[in-house]
Amino acid sequence: MATTNAPTHVIAHLSDTHFLQGRAKLYGTVDTDSTLARALLQLERSEIKPNALVFTGDLTDLGETDAYRRIRALVEPAAERMGAELVWVMGNHDARGRMRVELLDQAESDDPVDRVFDLDGLRLIALDTSVPGFHHGELDSAQLEWLRQELRTPTAHGTLIALHHPPIPTTLPLMPILELQEQERFADVIRGTDVRGILGGHLHYSTTSLFAGIPISVAAATCYTMDLSAGPDQLSGVGGGQSFTLVHVYRDQVVHSIVPVGDYGVINSFPTDVVRRIEALSPAEQRDAFSRHAPRAG
Repeated sequence: MATTNAPTHVIAHLSDTHFLQGRAKLYGTVDTDSTLARALLQLERSEIKPNALVFTGDLTDLGETDAYRRIRALVEPAAERMGAELVWVMGNHDARGRMRVELLDQAESDDPVDRVFDLDGLRLIALDTSVPGFHHGELDSAQLEWLRQELRTPTAHGTLIALHHPPIPTTLPLMPILELQEQERFADVIRGTDVRGILGGHLHYSTTSLFAGIPISVAAATCYTMDLSAGPDQLSGVGGGQSFTLVHVYRDQVVHSIVPVGDYGVINSFPTDVVRRIEALSPAEQRDAFSRHAPRAG
């Protein structure tokens, strides 16, 4: 028999696309469109039907109108084909007014872009941590009070919070001054609530941590990533390591899996008929069958 421990929800978490107008290359070298298109192709190829595609900020590099229109033209049809809710989160490189007009079909406004989504009983809250004109993150008193009121009522499957600036330390040079400020105020609001996970971006590398007892998962950028092995005092962005994250929500836990973006050669695989036969067996029979069919080294 097939396993009954199936996730209640699946979220595809992407971040930091940094589109420029006219399909200009980021820093003159990075083709932001192609990498994101590849990520979406891999996601669709998997035949996973995510409840939502969540983009945690820096959708554009300079907040340009054409850049927003182009990312929408690329992502929106893919989300529709997968039957997924599309969640855009503000980043420090984005422009609130243009994002509202071009992505959300709203009137132009400089108010924080904070929104709530009901994904079949899983609440997803998109928080705007951007500070217009600056690169660090903040949540003002009005936002924190709004969040406190929203979290007063628990939901059937709990809550995920998506924001651009993750409240975790980073050892990269300069990055600490660009973190979310006054993090303890945020912790006081979410501690003891039904928040089960925090999804972040901004750092351009994948990492995990805990905050107020809640797991945090940061998705690497789809444009370029930071080389944490570059050496002391080096802040080095590289054209590799791009990925997105699959967030599988179970009744008692949340699992975050990093998916590298790229076309890699297959080393080994199980034929579809073998996989389906094994899935139909009991757990004990599955272990025995897998041991017999699994490729062995040496």
